Amino acid sequence: MTEFLINAYPWMKSLHIVSVIAWMAGLFYLPRLYVYHVEKGDEIAGLPPLFEVMERRLLRAIMNPAMIGTWIFGLALVFTPGVVDWGLIWPWTKAASVLGMTWFHHWLARRRKDFMNGENTVTGRQYRMMNEVPTVLMLVIVFSVIFKF
Repeated sequence: MTEFLINAYPWMKSLHIVSVIAWMAGLFYLPRLYVYHVEKGDEIAGLPPLFEVMERRLLRAIMNPAMIGTWIFGLALVFTPGVVDWGLIWPWTKAASVLGMTWFHHWLARRRKDFMNGENTVTGRQYRMMNEVPTVLMLVIVFSVIFKF
């Protein structure tokens, strides 16, 4: 298995990066859809169901597979010999940030269910503020991996 991981390293790394990009795009866009859903949803008849379709498709067709790919390919990299030195701080800050991203993903999924059930209590302003969470986590991840402190 070790030899396979070493030989597959460039593929795993490439697939990990592609998955992360797709996941991040969704993590940035879905909260924006929620802002518009909250603030403009009642202005035009039929708009809330349109938002719900867009939100569901983004979450299920793009974000969920991208998150799963990020985890699978990321774990493959973690188990590749010589890639991660757990004696340093950076893998721990990255791991904590990825867990934070995963929590945020699930928080967004729960908010979608609230919209579907007519139970949303989060304001547009609050969604805008929450939209900064993936940005902060992304910065921690990128700087951790690049500088390897």
